[in-house]
Amino acid sequence: EVHLVESGGGLVQTGGTLRLSCAASRFTFHDYGAGWFRQAPGKDREGVSTISDRGDTTNYTDSVKGRFTISIDNARSTLYLQMNNLKPEDTAVYYCAAGDWYSSGLRVVYWGQGTQVTVSS
Repeated sequence: EVHLVESGGGLVQTGGTLRLSCAASRFTFHDYGAGWFRQAPGKDREGVSTISDRGDTTNYTDSVKGRFTISIDNARSTLYLQMNNLKPEDTAVYYCAAGDWYSSGLRVVYWGQGTQVTVSS
C-alpha cells in the first residue's frame, strides 16, 4: 500500500519561510507526476503546484508564482515545496499528491493526510 506522509507545516509570520516535505513509501516519485494542493477553511481544495514524472515540467497557481518552488529528491523518494514570502492567504491544509501525468496535467491517484500551514499577519 502506498503512503504519502507530509511534514514541515507550522505557524509562521507574514514574510516567513517553510519547506514542506512528502515522504513516500512503497512508491517512487520517478514513475509518477506529483503535486501539492491546499484547502483553506470554507473553500474548495485547489492545486498549488505540480511536477511531471520526468521532473522537467512544473506548474504553479498564479498566487504562488515566484514564491513557491516544487522539487523531488528521487533518491529519498521525497517531494518538497519550498514556500517563501508567505502571506496570510496561504493559510491552509497542504496535501501532497501523486498520480498519472498527462500533457493536460496531473490525475491524482494517491493523497497524503495533510499538514497545516498557518501564516499570521
